[in-house]
Amino acid sequence: MDREFWAGKRVFITGHTGFKGSWLALWLQDMGAEVHGYALEPRTGPALFSAAAVAKGMASSVYADVRDEAALAAAVKAACPEVVFHLAAQPLVRRSYAAPVETYAVNVMGTVHLLEALRKVSGLRAVVNITTDKCYENREWVWGYRENDALGGYDPYSSSKACSELVSAAFRRSFFADGAGIGLATARAGNVIGGGDWAEDRLIPDMVRAWRMHKKVRIRNPAAVRPWQHVLEALRGYLLLVERLVADPGRFAAAWNFGPEYGDARPVEWMVSRFAEAWGGGQWQADARADAPHEAGLLRLDCSKARELLAWRPGLRVEEGIDWTAAWYRAFDAGSDLRRFSLDQIRTYEARMKS
Repeated sequence: MDREFWAGKRVFITGHTGFKGSWLALWLQDMGAEVHGYALEPRTGPALFSAAAVAKGMASSVYADVRDEAALAAAVKAACPEVVFHLAAQPLVRRSYAAPVETYAVNVMGTVHLLEALRKVSGLRAVVNITTDKCYENREWVWGYRENDALGGYDPYSSSKACSELVSAAFRRSFFADGAGIGLATARAGNVIGGGDWAEDRLIPDMVRAWRMHKKVRIRNPAAVRPWQHVLEALRGYLLLVERLVADPGRFAAAWNFGPEYGDARPVEWMVSRFAEAWGGGQWQADARADAPHEAGLLRLDCSKARELLAWRPGLRVEEGIDWTAAWYRAFDAGSDLRRFSLDQIRTYEARMKS
């Protein structure tokens, strides 16, 4: 990445109070960007946003909902961004079964509201809509999905993200074509892990919550295989993508996968055992239920396109990502300065990628 590119850039992040959004905001702050955020207040306690004092480095931070079209348009106009990252979402598969209307309203119409507001921004250069690896029509293939494979989604969350992809493609063709000088891309990352994630029904947070209380963690589907990666891997992909979009929007305005090496798509059971090792011990038990909502058993990504055209590649093996994640939670429990600790992990990661 080019730190000079980001120095002074006006960047607008939706969902900046969430797990990924907080890490992204910290990284951009550290590179000297002028970071504006629009999101709901942190929905978990604790939250990375508060633990790492992310607000301290924000140029502006608006607490509002992407379903509020007028409020979102006003925030976009006030920030007048050059770069936009869209991360605001209802991000949980299991919650989408309980709240399908909310899921579609946030993930689909939230995207529409943002892109419509961005049509009126002068000086805009690049937009990246962060969707998910689950936007593909999952046929439980052993090989990874490519960007031109069919979109779909069994559950409301996955389906809503596929819809968000289609919305982005339509706006790109209709309003952000080559002549506009604006690159609109979508990014589909694997299952991210990292310090500061406290969401419900996610593997690492579930383990941390249980093992801090010396309890067994219940695992729904130990045999399920997912493309695990540290959060900084995906974020570096998004940042590199923006740099390329600004340089050549016509070439890079498309969909992109960012996932781990093929061998780092691991079963849940392996992840639990490896995190227990990094944590210093922890017990678990399978908790499969006949009436549980459907979840895919196998998912891999093919990231050849990003490797070839963006010169992006994973920098951490999954074992290292687990170690970095466990170290962050231990620092949290020790009362460390989490803003400094998180920035140190970012800088260590950057230095590693340059070596």
